[in-house]
Amino acid sequence: IVNTASVWSFFGGGLVPAYTASKGGVAQLTKALAVAWAPAIRVNAIAPGWVETALTEGARADAARSKAIIDRTPQGRWGKPEDIGGAVVFLCSDGAGFITGTVLPVDGGYTAK
Repeated sequence: IVNTASVWSFFGGGLVPAYTASKGGVAQLTKALAVAWAPAIRVNAIAPGWVETALTEGARADAARSKAIIDRTPQGRWGKPEDIGGAVVFLCSDGAGFITGTVLPVDGGYTAK
């Protein structure tokens, strides 16, 4: 199982408290289910950062905000949907067979700063 959390699972977002709380809940549910359902079922989550989607169109259109996001992201760009897909494919693969209860940031290093 791969749940979708968010980088906001790791720190508060004053402008989006309900979203932040819900994504924090996804992160903790992921960990709880990983323990409850082990060893038969692996449960992980991805925590996307800023990704080029319709949801982020407004932030990308605001030059100052987009620059601030890119400046904080060590990879120096917005994420792409295929970046997220690659992480999901990995977590579902045999290569991740000993990974469970993990919330994987897919954020170009955004949460590292």
